[in-house]
Amino acid sequence: MLLSQMKKGAAGRVVAIRGDDPLIEAKLREIGFAEDDAVELAHLGPLAKTPICVRLNRTLIALRTDEADAIEVEVDR
Repeated sequence: MLLSQMKKGAAGRVVAIRGDDPLIEAKLREIGFAEDDAVELAHLGPLAKTPICVRLNRTLIALRTDEADAIEVEVDR
C-alpha cells in the first residue's frame, strides 16, 4: 500500500521508497525515510487531503501527494 492511501491514524512500516523521479526518492531519504522505519498517518490537509502529515520515528513531517506516492508501506493489523 502507498503511504498516500493510508487512513488517518493508521500505522505501519516503510517497505520501499521508489518513484518515477529520482529527486523525490533522494529527498525522502535525506529527510530520514528508510526501509523498516515506523510511520503513522497523523493528519490530512483540508483540501484534496494535502499536505499529508506523517509521524516518522517520533518526528512529524508534511509531504505532498507525489512524495507520499513514492513510499510503500505495510500497515499494522
